[in-house]
Amino acid sequence: MRLKAHGWVYSFSIAATLAVGILIGTVISFGVKGKEGQKSSDATPLTVPAPQQLSNAFSRIAKELGPSVVNINTESTIKGFHHRKGQNNDDEDNDNGGGGMDDFFNRFFGGPGGSQMSPFGPDNGPIRERSLGSGVIVDSKGYIVTNRHVVEKADRIRVRLQDDPPGIQHDAKVIGEDQETDLAVIKIDLDRSLPAAKMGNSDGMEVGDWVLAIGSPFGQVGTVTAGIVSAKGRDIVPGRQFQSFIQTDAAINPGNSGGPLVNMNGEVIGINTAILSETNAYAGVGFSLPSNTVVQVYNQLIGPEHRVARGSIGIMFDSVENPAIARIYGSGTGVTVSSVVPGSPADQAGLKIGDTITSIEGQKVTKGSELVADIASRKPGSKVDIGFIRNGKQEHATVTVDDRAKLFASRLGEEDNGEEGSTPKQSKFGISVRKLTPEMADRLNMPAAKGVIVQDVKPGSFGEDVNLNRGDVILEINKQPVNSEEDLAKVEANLKSGQDVVFLVRPRGSTQQDGTIFMAGTLP
Repeated sequence: MRLKAHGWVYSFSIAATLAVGILIGTVISFGVKGKEGQKSSDATPLTVPAPQQLSNAFSRIAKELGPSVVNINTESTIKGFHHRKGQNNDDEDNDNGGGGMDDFFNRFFGGPGGSQMSPFGPDNGPIRERSLGSGVIVDSKGYIVTNRHVVEKADRIRVRLQDDPPGIQHDAKVIGEDQETDLAVIKIDLDRSLPAAKMGNSDGMEVGDWVLAIGSPFGQVGTVTAGIVSAKGRDIVPGRQFQSFIQTDAAINPGNSGGPLVNMNGEVIGINTAILSETNAYAGVGFSLPSNTVVQVYNQLIGPEHRVARGSIGIMFDSVENPAIARIYGSGTGVTVSSVVPGSPADQAGLKIGDTITSIEGQKVTKGSELVADIASRKPGSKVDIGFIRNGKQEHATVTVDDRAKLFASRLGEEDNGEEGSTPKQSKFGISVRKLTPEMADRLNMPAAKGVIVQDVKPGSFGEDVNLNRGDVILEINKQPVNSEEDLAKVEANLKSGQDVVFLVRPRGSTQQDGTIFMAGTLP
């Protein structure tokens, strides 16, 4: 037998190995003696428990749940030939379904075996793209849960059941999609009842619990892989709301997307959504959206409006906790507001940038995720008491919750190319800035003479450390307005090594409607 490991090839004989094993056992048996005078009368003999047929549990669950897992085949028309990205990049996610999230997830259809493009047609003409994914039947009437990116922009969706003869597929229609969680509900119409999977409670899962992943990796229908829950509550894309994942080492590959993650009771406790990999293939790190989130989204998608309504009060905050922000704005705990959407409920209630929200209806709030989860669960039109700290004083405001989708509907904008104005001055922060001209402000949909635009960030500088980028607009530094190069110079002249610095920034490519964020650090 030959075994290849780390570039070396080893040869050995099974018979010889067995013989050596027997010989070693014989030597150990006769060659080891206890020390004289040592007592062991209080030692408890070890026992071997009865063998557990865990493999039988795996096979039982696979047989029970397998028929409810489907293969999904979609076709899309692509205008103009292009190659999808297959490698990760550092772009952040945007709300129109592209950018960093797609590349981070490898899209499941952007790598080898995930999608196929027709070789026919001119380079600049429309072509047909076929993609494979998975789904799970959750209602015997033909309702199927899958990932949104499996069926997104598809001209035709076809579903293959595990017991279907080769070549038989069923046309499906989209019932509803939710971009925030990357979930979708589709339906097939058959004249018979279909096997439906049972949903489990994902909150009951613990790290180390056994799980199975079922789906169609690389189009291989009905594939079952086993692993454990590796971690819970994974937020794999910074700032991405409503996506806290179960991490698993059960093998997940392109084509598994939309298939179920199953516990040992045969219940669906997650929908396989993403992998972390440098090769677009299994690397031991997969992510599933918890079933409790899936159920909440599903129940709204099958409703009359076929959409998920989430509450919002129209504020933004730094997605990554930074103690420098709390120190500058004078609050030990809570969520510091970095932006207030003009005309939003928060704006109408008088909330301002720099306020630190500490409670909702009297319940303490310490993290942004807690704030979002609470407000998002409330119906638009309902009123909520918000406790906050402003300039060291505790205050309250009654805010009317609005529809999140309406408040943040226009999160698109042009990025400034930084080609106007005079020669920029170099800052000791390691950034070059330029006063915002009326023309630039108009393009950015911002008030004139508000802020300075970053023209360059020196590698290894403090500006780079706090994630400032070319095209960002700096509005304030440590609560002080910065509307010119001179303003910035005055602020930084009074700062010393070891002091906290908090920038209020409108990121490159965003508009006034998009809001502002904090970028903070301690000056070296």
